Amino acid sequence: MTVVAVVGGKKTGKTTVTENLTRELTLRGYRVAAVKHISEPGFTIDTEGKDTWRFAQAGAKTIIGISPREIATIEKANTENLPFEDLLKKCRDSDVVILEGFRKLTAKNSEVVKIAVLKSAEDATEAEKNFSPLLAFAGLSSLVVTKSTVPYVNVLKNAERLAGLVEKTIREKNS
Repeated sequence: MTVVAVVGGKKTGKTTVTENLTRELTLRGYRVAAVKHISEPGFTIDTEGKDTWRFAQAGAKTIIGISPREIATIEKANTENLPFEDLLKKCRDSDVVILEGFRKLTAKNSEVVKIAVLKSAEDATEAEKNFSPLLAFAGLSSLVVTKSTVPYVNVLKNAERLAGLVEKTIREKNS
């Protein structure tokens, strides 16, 4: 399993990068898991008053909802100190795991390659200080990043190139 973290500041385009990278890798035949870090206090996937919410209120720690096209598992847990390995176990049937966010968890983890999403070329210097290994810089516009050997990819114009960089990492890891 190859793990890629898409990291960057708020409103930089991390979701768009994750979406385009997921699409490209899926088209190439990879089984992709996309994991979103939601930092909003009090956020819940469950909806108050719905059956699954009621099951959780009754004390269920795992609640599973099944529809004709989806299976949703809600696990009630304190995730503040969730071990990284436990997160990856949930993606066990995937070839590639794309983590959106999780900057603290992955910043210096050498097993996780990073794609730093930039708003400006100046953001590249900060990203190089905070994240390693850096596979690429990405963004939603054309930027020229000087003084760096890390390639920059405008994901709206060339998502294929970004997927190619990830695919190269997958091949190297599996050889």
